[in-house]
Amino acid sequence: MLAMDYRGPYRVRLESKPMPEIQHPRDAIVRVTRSCICGSDIHLYHGMVPDTRVGMTFGHEFTGIVEEVGSEVTNLKVGDHVLVPFNIACGQCHFCQQGLYGNCHEANPGATASGGIFGYSHAAGGYDGGQAEYVRVPYADFGPTVIPDWMDLDDAVLLTDVVPTGYQAAEMGGIRKGDTVVVFGAGPVGIMAARCCWLFGAGRVIVIDHLDYRLEFARTYCPAEVYNFRELDDVVLFMKKTTDGLGADVAIEAVGGDAEGNALHTLFGTRLKLEAGNAIPLHWAINSVKKGGIVSIVGVYGPTGNMVPIGNVVNKGLTLRANQASVKRLLPRLIEHVRDGNINPKALITHKVPLEEVADAYHIFSSRLDGCIKPVLVPSGA
Repeated sequence: MLAMDYRGPYRVRLESKPMPEIQHPRDAIVRVTRSCICGSDIHLYHGMVPDTRVGMTFGHEFTGIVEEVGSEVTNLKVGDHVLVPFNIACGQCHFCQQGLYGNCHEANPGATASGGIFGYSHAAGGYDGGQAEYVRVPYADFGPTVIPDWMDLDDAVLLTDVVPTGYQAAEMGGIRKGDTVVVFGAGPVGIMAARCCWLFGAGRVIVIDHLDYRLEFARTYCPAEVYNFRELDDVVLFMKKTTDGLGADVAIEAVGGDAEGNALHTLFGTRLKLEAGNAIPLHWAINSVKKGGIVSIVGVYGPTGNMVPIGNVVNKGLTLRANQASVKRLLPRLIEHVRDGNINPKALITHKVPLEEVADAYHIFSSRLDGCIKPVLVPSGA
């Protein structure tokens, strides 16, 4: 089969790889029909995530058709078209029993901080991902969801990560009716988080980024007030002034370690890699939110330390909430929102690229070319 192959930072290519096989009775083999490139894949692409090994296949957002099932998989049959949550969850462990499917212990028992994720380094279990023609899906008796007949595949593939991550970012913010929410980052997840804030009763939604084409997209899609941080003398001061000196009720950090906006953090976090990435969005979120406010973090950082103003968190009495989205828990509600027209996931897709052109797709997305918001890879046999 053909699959994306990681060869080191900024180097990916298409390779012929062995077909995946059933390794456990709860496995399934899925023929991929859609696979996204995620903003967090760009962290891998840039070499920002530890233990990302040469030869790995990325891709944690995909849909596909079931080709084979293990002996213990009774809820799926060959031919079912499924969407597969990005987090690999057994459905039975201590954390899964609490609905914390992004923290499943069985999927990645050697780690204390990360669950299992498709195509996301050996720190997340070492599973190959879906930027390929076929993929092995562990715990297929629990994770995959059959796509409703009425649902567009382009909507379905975004329900594997972008929509639930954006929705959970808003959910973790504890938004109350009339709240002012500021979202740092106008990538697909930040845009979706801003859209979902309205579903929780927000009275005002602000999105901050530095790419005008993404901000313009957020202005119309979310809809939201948008600001380019390069045009602001001081992001935190601006947020104070625009909220009567108090700060936002909720701040959502949807950027992660590849952020821009501060030379010191860029030097230590992304150039020298002495930290887990550029943490300036965390600073802005912590310092822009009001006393007693909530900071919701879904941006991806590595497992090492960061320069974070924890003293301000304590002195302001802030609540920090962060996690990988528990996709399986959220799917029933999100499918309803798509059906009812409250969320339009496929509108985020700006580029459909053949799997054979995966290297070009990574370059376009990473370099923010051609107005790219969200690229989707389509295998030739899909």
